Amino acid sequence: MSPEEIRTRQELAACYRLVARYGMTDLIYNHITAAVPGTGHQEFLINPFGYLYEEITASSLIKINLAGDVIDPGTSGLGVNRAGYVIHSAIHAARDDARCVIHTHTAAGVAVSCMARGLMPISQNALRFTSRIGYHDYEGPATDEAEKVRLVEALGPHQALVLRNHGLLTCGRTIGEAFWLMQRLETACRIQVATLAGGDPHMPSLESQDRTSAMFDPSAGDKDVAINGALEWQALLRVLDRTDASYKD
Repeated sequence: MSPEEIRTRQELAACYRLVARYGMTDLIYNHITAAVPGTGHQEFLINPFGYLYEEITASSLIKINLAGDVIDPGTSGLGVNRAGYVIHSAIHAARDDARCVIHTHTAAGVAVSCMARGLMPISQNALRFTSRIGYHDYEGPATDEAEKVRLVEALGPHQALVLRNHGLLTCGRTIGEAFWLMQRLETACRIQVATLAGGDPHMPSLESQDRTSAMFDPSAGDKDVAINGALEWQALLRVLDRTDASYKD
């Protein structure tokens, strides 16, 4: 196993632990995947179906290819959830920049996915996704290979996707960026649900919406680490290393 794959495994396991820490899990369901370095996105790592996110370690992750074949079963003795394979393999195959894909079923995320208006531009967090988020209509549990095409079309060039009546998805150029995007999107959904519970929201001016959206343009790349999650990710890894570094095992 290359040093690059070991590092990817450790960061992916850390991402699972952090998603659990931030209350974005759904028992043993959902998935976070990462492309295996050096495989041209033909292979990726995924969680064993049956583990809670807080149990994931680097060695327990399962390596599969785009056809769904298990390359390395990991140490858990468990298999892969079919729905996770369908959703994540579709994105990895279609997007070279999607090195990590996160899918969640949180209460706030599902609530917003059920709203006709979808994600509303009512908070600074939400404005990060203005004109940069796709919507995919619900087709039932994602076990049909034919749905892959429609998932990819709905995501388009974006890094975030609302799966109607289902949940949220983000993808990133790094594991840290994918987590940062999901945490921002989840926070935006929680703010929206809380705000609408109190009545009609106060909307930012169109001028401020446009200005804020432009400031969060991901095309700025490494010119501004504030919009790719790099600083936040390193800080979060330090937290895990201080509190429970068993994710690296």
